[in-house]
Amino acid sequence: MKILAIDSSGQVATVALIEDSECVAEYSINYKKTHSQTLLPMLEEIRKMVGLDLPSIDAIAVAAGPGSFTGLRIGSATAKGLGQALNKPIIPVPTVDGLAFNLYGSDKLICPLMDARRNQTYTGLYRFQRAGEELKLEVLEPQCAVALEEIIQKINEINSEVIFLGDGVSVFREQIREQVKVPFTFAPACCNRQRAAAVGTLALEYMKLGKAEAAEKHQPEYLRLSQAERERKEEMQRGHHN
Repeated sequence: MKILAIDSSGQVATVALIEDSECVAEYSINYKKTHSQTLLPMLEEIRKMVGLDLPSIDAIAVAAGPGSFTGLRIGSATAKGLGQALNKPIIPVPTVDGLAFNLYGSDKLICPLMDARRNQTYTGLYRFQRAGEELKLEVLEPQCAVALEEIIQKINEINSEVIFLGDGVSVFREQIREQVKVPFTFAPACCNRQRAAAVGTLALEYMKLGKAEAAEKHQPEYLRLSQAERERKEEMQRGHHN
């Protein structure tokens, strides 16, 4: 099974090629360039470096949201275009699940935090559970867009040691220190941001569960309205009340 994985849901643009149980190539950039500038050149570089025959892939995995609206649109459009051109299915992987999968093997509670602006975070709660020779990612709290206080309250109720990761950590670090009542740590630089290798590996599991979809049907999952849509809705509500 050969999967091409893409994640441009956050500040990192990342592409990987997963073949069965190996990560053949991974290219990640977390720097001041837009995903529209980086994603296709990164894909092309991986294709050249490993001599990848694109029609030989079985599916395209993509971080399907939530995340940056622009980033999600670019990632989904890239995956969709490739899927339609190559006639390959798309495996949508929830962004926050993919982020949590970075910490495979941890016995701690895992809490990814993405900065969703307006004092909110895209988050969820996860734990790894043994299943034979493997560990399976268990979703305790499905990905959601909430105020930080809400997820911290759930962590305190579960009363278990927790690891935080994601670009929201730098935004909410002080609040975490003030409000979290259980032992906690912050994931180190090697595994605290989106990685396409994690998305691709998780996608292998999703494919076995029949979660692939036709490329033309794929849509990103935003979890909430974009700023432009929110402003338009507020404007319409004001007009309705006047």
